[in-house]
Amino acid sequence: MQEPIRLVVNGTEHRLDVDPERTLLEVLRDDLGLTGTKYGCGEGQCGACTVLLDGTDARSCQVRVGVAEGRAIQTIEGLATGERLHSLQQAFLDAGALQCGYCTSGMIMTAAALLAREKQPDAQRIARALQGNVCRCGTYHRIVAAVSAAAQAGGR
Repeated sequence: MQEPIRLVVNGTEHRLDVDPERTLLEVLRDDLGLTGTKYGCGEGQCGACTVLLDGTDARSCQVRVGVAEGRAIQTIEGLATGERLHSLQQAFLDAGALQCGYCTSGMIMTAAALLAREKQPDAQRIARALQGNVCRCGTYHRIVAAVSAAAQAGGR
């Protein structure tokens, strides 16, 4: 059953008539056209669908859109400032921390939540924070290096 839902995504308010039991991932991708957030496992285990929900990393495939109503949602599309990439996005490019790119948005969003909590995490802390994100290409050492570089750049 569809209901009016108010979502605040990347600072923009959207009013949608959707079933509140649909996943946030489905609504972001299918209704709002924000395809940077990826569908991976559908079970919250791979991290490809990670977004920030009120500043905390959340698996959007597991969040019902009704639960996200009125909360601040940030996707990978909302990190850059105009044409200027976020420091995490730039660091991933500079470090070659992406190959197929499927995990990249989830890795970056998880790292953004980490850097919001901790300004200078060490490599071990970064690896621990990202342990729920799966990279099938195996670029973990470059991903950790990229997050370290972004932290050194001030995380923004």
